[in-house]
Amino acid sequence: MNNNNSLEGSINDDQPQNDELFNRVASILDQARANVVRSIDNQMVIAYWLIGREIVESAQGGDERAKYGKKVLEGLSARLSQKYGEGFSVTNLRYIRLFYQTYSERMPEIHHMACDESDRLDGISQNHHTTCDVLEDMNLAVEKNECNQGFSPLLSWSHYRTLTRVENKNERLFYELETEKEGWSVSQLDRQINTFLFARLLKSRDKMAVMKLTWEGYNPKNPIDTIKDPYILDFLGLPDSDILHESKLEKAIINNIQSFLLELGKGFAFVGRQKRLQFDGDLFYVDLVFYNCILKCYLLIDLKIGELTHQDVGQMDSYVRIFDDRYITSDDNPTIGLILCSKKNETIAKYSVLNNSKQLFASKYMLYLPTEEELKHKIQHQRQLIEERLKTNL
Repeated sequence: MNNNNSLEGSINDDQPQNDELFNRVASILDQARANVVRSIDNQMVIAYWLIGREIVESAQGGDERAKYGKKVLEGLSARLSQKYGEGFSVTNLRYIRLFYQTYSERMPEIHHMACDESDRLDGISQNHHTTCDVLEDMNLAVEKNECNQGFSPLLSWSHYRTLTRVENKNERLFYELETEKEGWSVSQLDRQINTFLFARLLKSRDKMAVMKLTWEGYNPKNPIDTIKDPYILDFLGLPDSDILHESKLEKAIINNIQSFLLELGKGFAFVGRQKRLQFDGDLFYVDLVFYNCILKCYLLIDLKIGELTHQDVGQMDSYVRIFDDRYITSDDNPTIGLILCSKKNETIAKYSVLNNSKQLFASKYMLYLPTEEELKHKIQHQRQLIEERLKTNL
């Protein structure tokens, strides 16, 4: 009896150690299984690239062979489905063919081959006119001497199938890099493409900066790099109405904070809502507070239903000054203030402190997904305003 009690006590004493051992072993097994799944998916990416190449080389010979190509896909689909089961419909074979056509210059391996970044930058600076074309719609710089790359070990076939929808080579490479670096799911990648993230990031960048965007991904270095215009808040599911209350908008953002952080961009963490600021006996409340871990600064957001006013700008200016004075530490950079409004008054933006401030910004938010034409018009308009602002400050 005593021996049993002693043994039971010994087992109980070792329980924390046993739990730690179990957790470590379980972690190893979970990682191994994840690696197996990823390895299988990676091999399928290569297999689909090779299959796509076979289809293109055997069935593609110009428009006069279109009917022949269709028959080839139908016959191949029937035989593959009979032998391997589902997954080889004519539609899927078309996706596989498109995948190869999109990435025909890639090496069929799961590995991004290293390129000498300094050599590439030197070559572009010396031969800029021969290495870049300018697309009229977005003013994108397209590098022609791209290094051959394999495929990312972190991206699945579904990721690459989604990427084939992006026609512009630079834009497609940007989304591929960001998906790999940020670990975007397929649905997150799909949303970033549908909300034109790349185009919205271009509005304040010159051609050389666009080139870096497609090589390195999105790496904010200044407050303005984190600001988009417009912000697309379609995930909130709210009606685009003038009678919408700011409190309802704020609540919807909090309820969808993960999607909102994705829309804000890289490096942001949520700090709090309705942050109280006190100054000389007066109390002020900031709608939303975030912190950017890359820029090491706070972001204050004020939500406004309706058009931007001088009072809104003055209020945010006060918030930022108080916050810098009372809450930041010596390791923090100056606070950023962003007014999110449903209608942006360009006159106020031009003739207020917004015009030359490096800390205060105003952007429009949209509760629906804009059309490509709407977005192009918006970006062109913003680019003109930025160019005018730069000329004024020279």
